[in-house]
Amino acid sequence: MRFALSIFLFIGLTAASQAQDAATYFRQNCASCHTIGGGRLTGPDLKNVSQRQDRGWLARFIPNPKAMIDGGDPYAVKIKQEARDVIMPSIPTLKPDLVQALLDLIESESKLDQSQFVGLTIGDEPFTPAQISQGLNLFLGKVRLSGGGAACISCHTVNGLGGLSGGRLGPDLTLVYERLQGRKALASWLNAPVTTTMQPLFAAKPFTQDEILALTAFLEDVARKGGQDTSPAALNFFLIGLVGTMLALALFEAAWKGRFRAVRRPQVEASALTPDGHYPKVSKPSHNSKTSSTSNWKIDETR
Repeated sequence: MRFALSIFLFIGLTAASQAQDAATYFRQNCASCHTIGGGRLTGPDLKNVSQRQDRGWLARFIPNPKAMIDGGDPYAVKIKQEARDVIMPSIPTLKPDLVQALLDLIESESKLDQSQFVGLTIGDEPFTPAQISQGLNLFLGKVRLSGGGAACISCHTVNGLGGLSGGRLGPDLTLVYERLQGRKALASWLNAPVTTTMQPLFAAKPFTQDEILALTAFLEDVARKGGQDTSPAALNFFLIGLVGTMLALALFEAAWKGRFRAVRRPQVEASALTPDGHYPKVSKPSHNSKTSSTSNWKIDETR
C-alpha cells in the first residue's frame, strides 16, 4: 500500500513539475512570438493548435521547423509565409518529454476562458508625447529600469541619437517596430526577450508593463520617422580613442623621461669601473686610421 502510494505521489509530483517547467519554458521562450488566445504576434496564435494539426506533426515541427520547411511541408511553408518569412528558431536539444509537456500546456490553456499566455493588452490609440519621452529616457538610461536591467543604449542604437550614438553589440532598433509587425508584437517581445544575450539579463529583471508601453511608444515613434542610424559614431569613437592613446603615450613619456639618468645610468657607469674605482682609460684611434669604427677605440685597463 505504501509502495503504491509512493508511486502515485512520485507520478503526481513529476507531472506537476513538468507542467511548471513547460509554463516557465513557454513564458521565457515562446511568449515573445506566440499567444494562447490573444491573437497573432510574429507567430500564430496557438489556441487550439492541436485541432489544426495533429500532435505528431507538431512534435516534429517544434524542435526543428527549418527542416520541415526545407523539406517542403505545405503547412510549415504556409506558417513561414504568414510570418513574413520569419522562421522559428530550431531547438535540436529540446527533449521530447518537454515538447509533449508544452503541447499538454497549450491544450489545457486553450480550454480556459482566458489563458495566462493571452499576452499584453495594448490598445490602438496614439501614444502620448509623455510616453514617448519616458521611453527615450529609459532607452538612454536617464531613468533606471525598475528591475535594475541595463539600459537599451548599452547594446543598441536608433537613428537620431547624435554624439557617440548607442551600442553596437545588438542590432539597430530604428525599424524594429516594423520588423516585428506592430506594437503588440513588439510589446510582447519586450515582455519576454528570447535572444541569447537579453534572456539571461532580463529573465530575473523583467520590464514593468509601464516600461514596456513607454519603450514601445518610443520605438514606434522612431520607426515612423524612418531611416537607420547614420551618425558618424564609429568614426568619432575611433578618433577619440586615437587622440586619447596619443595623450596617454605623451604622459607616459613625460613621467618616465628621466628614468634612465636617475636609475640606469649610475648602474651602467658603476659596472664600467676598474677594480680600484677608476674609469678605464680610453685611447683615441690613430690619425692614420682608415676607419672611424668604434672598434679602433682602445681601453687601457691597467691604469
